[in-house]
Amino acid sequence: MSTSVVIADDQEMVRTGFRMILESQPDIEVVADVVDGEAALAAVDEHDPDVLLLDIRMPKIDGLEVTRRLSARTAGHPDRAQRPRIVIVTTFDLDEYVHTALRNGASGFLLKDASPAMLVEAVHAAAVGDSLISPAITVRLLRDMAPGGTGAPPAARRPSEPLTDREADVVRCLARGATNAEIAAELFVSLSTVKTHLANVQLKLDARNRVEIAAWAWESGLATGGT
Repeated sequence: MSTSVVIADDQEMVRTGFRMILESQPDIEVVADVVDGEAALAAVDEHDPDVLLLDIRMPKIDGLEVTRRLSARTAGHPDRAQRPRIVIVTTFDLDEYVHTALRNGASGFLLKDASPAMLVEAVHAAAVGDSLISPAITVRLLRDMAPGGTGAPPAARRPSEPLTDREADVVRCLARGATNAEIAAELFVSLSTVKTHLANVQLKLDARNRVEIAAWAWESGLATGGT
């Protein structure tokens, strides 16, 4: 089954380049490319894509607001999968943009100078509910969310139920940027077990995606050994 994608960027060369890269993959279909945030929302309603590639600085409605509006549709409904998964692709890696995009529900954050392979990987990851953040900003982003970091994050939310020891182990690995397969290998458990633990944690935190879980791990101190 192919992954459907909408591209939203106000630069024609960027849209054309992304389309060429993605459509070279046999399992990805670009169903629309649009020039602003308003058109992005309309394209999502029309095509119901699996993934939305979204620039931040666009006319009419910027990418951060588009992300907020789309994520709000599934907020408070953990049984309803977020659709589309949103991957921010931008020239600007300003911390305020990264934090806002991820808190608003984005599943990934790439810089436009990322390799074609990373763009494809980000789409594949988002389509299955995983996430990918440019390596250049991952560590800085997450560590800034830790207590005492420079990002001055808000107080971490409290889970509806305490995490089990194994759930905490999984979340610590996730916060370091490990994939599900890497977590399974490190903890000597099956891939399905990792997915089950993450699903339980997502419900306990009312988190929209694994990026929010990772952010919570740093904000709460769990990623650095706290409780």
